[in-house]
Amino acid sequence: MSDVTRAIAAATSVAASLHLPASDAIVLHNSNRLALRLTPCDVLARVAHVGHKAAQFEVELAPRLAEVGCPVGLLEPRADPLVYSRDGFEVTLWIYYEPVTPHVSPVDYARALERLHAGMRKVDVPSPRFTDRIAEAEEVVANPDLSPELAHADRVFLASRLGSLRRAIDDRGAVEQLLHGEPHPGNVLATKNGPLFIDLQTCCRGPVEFDLAHVAEAVCEDYPSVNQGLLDECRQLVLAMVAAWRWELGDQFPNGRRSGEEFLRSLREGPSWPTLETVTRRLGGMYLTDHPA
Repeated sequence: MSDVTRAIAAATSVAASLHLPASDAIVLHNSNRLALRLTPCDVLARVAHVGHKAAQFEVELAPRLAEVGCPVGLLEPRADPLVYSRDGFEVTLWIYYEPVTPHVSPVDYARALERLHAGMRKVDVPSPRFTDRIAEAEEVVANPDLSPELAHADRVFLASRLGSLRRAIDDRGAVEQLLHGEPHPGNVLATKNGPLFIDLQTCCRGPVEFDLAHVAEAVCEDYPSVNQGLLDECRQLVLAMVAAWRWELGDQFPNGRRSGEEFLRSLREGPSWPTLETVTRRLGGMYLTDHPA
C-alpha cells in the first residue's frame, strides 16, 4: 500500500472510531502532510507520519487564537481536540469550510491578516523564531548529501544570499511577534464567515513583513505601516528558502526541480523582487513553500 492509501485508511479509521461516517476521502493537498475531505461526515483530516512535531502545537494553538478573535479554521467540534495516532500516522480533525468564492479580495485579505496579527500579539506561546526556518534552508544548501542535484554555483549563491539576508533583517531590530509563517493564498479560505487562515504548523516569531512576503503586492498595499525595505528583504528571503527546499533530496512537490530553477532565476534577476504569489503564478498556481521535513 502507498503512503497516501495508508494515510487515508488511518484517517477514516479515526473518524469511524468517533462515529463520524467517512466512506470516502477526497485528497485536497499532499505535501509534508495530507489534507483530506472525509465524506459524508464532511470533516477535514490532516494526516502526517508519527513524529510530525507540529500537530500537537497546531491543535493547542488554534482554539487560543480563535478566543482572541483571530480568523482561523477551527477544530472539528464533534471530536475531542486531540492528535489521534493510528498505524504510524498522526491525524487531526478540523471543520471543513465550503469555499464561497475562488479568491479572497486584496482588501479583505489584508484586513483578515491584520486581525490575525493583532490577535496573535495577545497570545503567548513558545514558538520558533523565523530564523530557525532560515537555518533549515541553510542546512539543505550546505550539505550536498541533502541536495545532491544542486549545482555548486547555485549552492554558493544560495548560501551567500541566505546568510546576508538573515544578517540584514536582524540588524534592522524590527519589532517581532507571533506570525502565521506562510499566509499565502493556499492557506487562506474564502468562507461564508470571511477569510480564514489554516495550516498553523508554520507559526513562528518575526516581523510582520515576513508574513507579508508570502502575499500579493495588492494585499501589502492595503496593510498598514509596512516597512518597504524590510519587506523587500523578506521577499528575497522567502524566495531563497523555497528555492533551497525544492532542491532537497526527497522533495515531494510536482516539478520541484523546475520550481527550484525558477526561484533561483527570480532571485538573480531582481530587483525589483517578485512576490511569492508572482513566482507561483508563473509555475501554474501551486504554492511551494512547505519544507518536507
